[in-house]
Amino acid sequence: MADRPETLIQHLAEETHDRAAVVPPIYQTSLFAYEDVASFRRSFRTDEPDVHNYSRVSNPTLDVAEKKVAALEGTDRCKLFSSGMAAISAAILSCVKTGSHVVCVDTVYGPTRQFLTDYLPKFGVTTTFVDGRDPADFVAATTDATSLYYLESPSSILFRLQDLEAVAGIAKSRGISTICDNSWASPVYQQPAKFGIDIVVHSATKYLAGHSDVVAGALCTDAKRFDKILENEVSLLGAALPPFPAWLLMRGLRTLPIRLKAVGEAATRVSACLRSAPEVAEVFYVGDSEYPQAALRDKQLLGSTGLVTFLPVTQEEAKVIAFAEALRLFQLGVSWGGHESLVVPLQQQPGDWPKRQWLVRLYCGLEHPDDLVEDIQQALHHLA
Repeated sequence: MADRPETLIQHLAEETHDRAAVVPPIYQTSLFAYEDVASFRRSFRTDEPDVHNYSRVSNPTLDVAEKKVAALEGTDRCKLFSSGMAAISAAILSCVKTGSHVVCVDTVYGPTRQFLTDYLPKFGVTTTFVDGRDPADFVAATTDATSLYYLESPSSILFRLQDLEAVAGIAKSRGISTICDNSWASPVYQQPAKFGIDIVVHSATKYLAGHSDVVAGALCTDAKRFDKILENEVSLLGAALPPFPAWLLMRGLRTLPIRLKAVGEAATRVSACLRSAPEVAEVFYVGDSEYPQAALRDKQLLGSTGLVTFLPVTQEEAKVIAFAEALRLFQLGVSWGGHESLVVPLQQQPGDWPKRQWLVRLYCGLEHPDDLVEDIQQALHHLA
């Protein structure tokens, strides 16, 4: 089997289907029946991934999609969940216990931060947030109780990177687990496990599924960790992805590389447009030649995707909202990674900023780049 992502996505794991159909079927079933007790008992073994008894734990349709994602990430196994947060929370819970301490990057996805600050303290788990662009930040925040470093590289608003190899090395020397949210890059452009990260998570709703019609999450890791997570967080929390969304996700995977290329090209055009606009104070885009972490980007990432954030010169809320509402192709909506372009005006205050500031995050979809640039240009006067 070729290991290039474009070919792997099309063919891996589909040899198990002995029919002539070029698309694997949907196993829309809740359970699996057996002819004898020995086979029935065997179906409960978690070390046999192609044997099933209940779709809360595994299903043949999910198997195909999960094998593709695991191969793309370079990990032994993958488990799909009913949302990105289901995958993220399962991954975190697998690494902590009462009294544990977590070190997390400050610019992490908002609901992940909320899970760490609002939910886990009920169980005696504490979190310290760090800038994370310097690996020494993790060392400085580590205590005897630290059991997890949580990374998001690039982060989803300001697109800051962490040095995955350096942080993973620090963690391994101290017996600390690492998780990286790889939603921004997808496994086509970054494989955190190759840099030593223990668990990779995704909002599969975004690039992996890619058509804004699936809510899903993915967790990728080595076989030993996977078996423990399958027995505990997967089986007991029950956030299983049903077969039909898994089939849709598998369909989305087939076009992932070409979609990433298209949205990356559009974002590059949009970023250049914004950089030349007097209404814009700063542009945040990983693909820019002026990107401040260019050396680390070139080490870790194989490409840039469709997200661009900018800081308007004006910080008047009414003007920022007027700009967002004046856009015709960029729709007001959360998430990203689908076919449609999106805009979100929001306020942020990372730890190194003196105050909260208005930002505008743009996701560039599959529309023609010229049309997206023209749409932004016709709306910029609202920021004057």
